[in-house]
Amino acid sequence: MSKPTPISGFPEWTPAQRMIEQFVLDRIRATFELYGFAPLETRSVEPLDQLLRKGETSKEVYVLRRLQADTDGPAGDDSLGLHFDLTVPFARYVLENAGKLQFPFRRYQIQKVWRGERPQEGRYREFLQADIDIVDRDTLPAHYEAEMPLVIGDALRSLPIPPVRIQVNNRKICEGFYRGVGITDPEAALRAVDKLDKIGPAKVAELLAETAGASEAQAKAALALAEISAPDASFADAVRALGVSDPLLDEGVEELTAVVETAAAHSPGLCVADLRIARGLDYYTGTVYETQLLGYERFGSICSGGRYDNLASAGAVRFPGVGISIGVTRLLGLLFGANALSVSRSVPTCVLVAVTAEEERPASNRVAEALRSRGIPTEVSPSAAKFGKQIRYAERRGIPYVWFPGVEGDEVKDIRSGEQVAAAAGEWTPPREDLKPLVS
Repeated sequence: MSKPTPISGFPEWTPAQRMIEQFVLDRIRATFELYGFAPLETRSVEPLDQLLRKGETSKEVYVLRRLQADTDGPAGDDSLGLHFDLTVPFARYVLENAGKLQFPFRRYQIQKVWRGERPQEGRYREFLQADIDIVDRDTLPAHYEAEMPLVIGDALRSLPIPPVRIQVNNRKICEGFYRGVGITDPEAALRAVDKLDKIGPAKVAELLAETAGASEAQAKAALALAEISAPDASFADAVRALGVSDPLLDEGVEELTAVVETAAAHSPGLCVADLRIARGLDYYTGTVYETQLLGYERFGSICSGGRYDNLASAGAVRFPGVGISIGVTRLLGLLFGANALSVSRSVPTCVLVAVTAEEERPASNRVAEALRSRGIPTEVSPSAAKFGKQIRYAERRGIPYVWFPGVEGDEVKDIRSGEQVAAAAGEWTPPREDLKPLVS
């Protein structure tokens, strides 16, 4: 068999990186649960007609297909695809289980998704997302839109990563403003402005004319709106200074002011009102979020989402919601690439129990069992080699302590300092910082 080569876009972390990932997931999960979000996991596949209903993602969907069809089995595999985000499966889940759920329904979902886009640094074809959503029946109060940044801010602040800045806008501001200046296709205008960072103001102005029918003056006004940014509610004065009036615009300004002021009271500096943030997907209807990792801004958002008035509907009943998603693999990939995250050891083991002779291995096993029963990660030496070799084995694996069973009493050695003391498996405890690997 020839040496295998990696498949682009499908990351496989080292054990040390995987421990960092698990640490990150544990912190994110703990924060989500502190805010009352319940865990959910949905199936990996959805019907293609649901995955493709937005159209713009059709080239990114992986189709589920058996290599050899089972002519006697159930049909339909060709109509299934792997989900490319967690919104579509969540919407379907809410519809199927609406009669069993208590609304407003708060859920978090940490799960892999698959997207057939071109791999690059921080972007993968298989990746892990951590989503939260709050969904209600028929109406959803706007105060939930102000809660989203608080949860994400606390979750990311609990990690040993650079600070983040959450950029917030409200689609009502953009749509109301575009209507107020006479742009007849606000959705096309939103999609054009969403490309501002990628193609620049001049190209966006051309796109506004081509796709939204904007005049030169209207395009200039739309770009002026997109230039507004403020860390507080002063953005509202800048919007009013543009002299455009529309009820939807006023409603959006009021809602975004509440988001910014709530975030400032909870965590000053976390949020900034940035009116160029548009989020091109057409199902967003209110507040939208994008999150920059400071020092890594060139890679784009690591966490995004927004308000949607119609996550799903069944007859006359609809389910509005607001959600936000952390791109966990994206975040970690960027930090791993910059060697910006490390772990104090590459294995969870805190203690290696030495084996004096193979016939004495049961005694070493009993020591290990006693330590594990007290929550101390422990393994037994793979061989009864000379103690020097067993110590070197522990050093290679990054295990800080070696335990030596003895006839007259056991001893444990910190192989980093060389200190060796008498110990009993039912009493000895390592320092807290050595019990588990530390991520920094």
